[in-house]
Amino acid sequence: MTRSRTFYRVRVGLLLSVLLVVLIYAAATIRRRRARNDWQRTVNVAVVLVRMGPVDEAAIVSLRDRARVLEDHLTRELHRHRATPEKAFSLVMYGPVDATEAPPVVAGEGMIDLLKHNYAQWRWLRKIDARAAIDCGPFDSCVYLVVRPPAHERQWFVEGSSEQGGRIGIIEVELDPAMVDFALFVTTHELLHTLGALDKYDGTGRTLVPIGLAEPEASPLYPQRFVEIMARGRPISEGSEKPPETLEELRIGPVTATEIGWSLAK
Repeated sequence: MTRSRTFYRVRVGLLLSVLLVVLIYAAATIRRRRARNDWQRTVNVAVVLVRMGPVDEAAIVSLRDRARVLEDHLTRELHRHRATPEKAFSLVMYGPVDATEAPPVVAGEGMIDLLKHNYAQWRWLRKIDARAAIDCGPFDSCVYLVVRPPAHERQWFVEGSSEQGGRIGIIEVELDPAMVDFALFVTTHELLHTLGALDKYDGTGRTLVPIGLAEPEASPLYPQRFVEIMARGRPISEGSEKPPETLEELRIGPVTATEIGWSLAK
């Protein structure tokens, strides 16, 4: 009986120790994620290029060059709302690393489906991180940009997903030189999801008015000059909009600015 009680106490003690470690880790993770939205410093982001197939090398080079333009543009957007930090994001590019396996997709909406997807995604990310020689731990967010050659001459595929308020974003895009800015636009969209921003479009993809407008107080309201980053297009009239063509059209509107922790301009 004494041995049984001793064994039971040891097992309970071990379980409590494991639980304590998990709680400490979870608390540290929550504090770290919240600290990103305090904007007391530059948010550090890893952008991992994953290449599937013979993507135009000129597009890869342009993507890297335009990422620096995106950094500067996002800093200007930050400073429309607040003075600090000096720089909004530091985008550290990795890759491209070659892959033959696409990111896993969710098979259904049930709990088992989600658990299976989370495990499959963890395995996929682990393989990509090893190939890219990257440890995502030190970064505030990690975005994986999966690029492949266009399947059609006049139609390009773009898709993105991310952890709302988490650290991981995944974008898939058929990339050529003409699609570079749009790919970075979607990358920024998914990045801001990890910081707590919500989508600003409805089930049909149409911009939600007024929260999805870059300039909701403009008069006249249309055409809008910019595309709100969490919307999908630039409204040019009621019920009509165009997709963004350049990074210079990107704008972080007042609602999104509040969601990610930026102060509104006075």
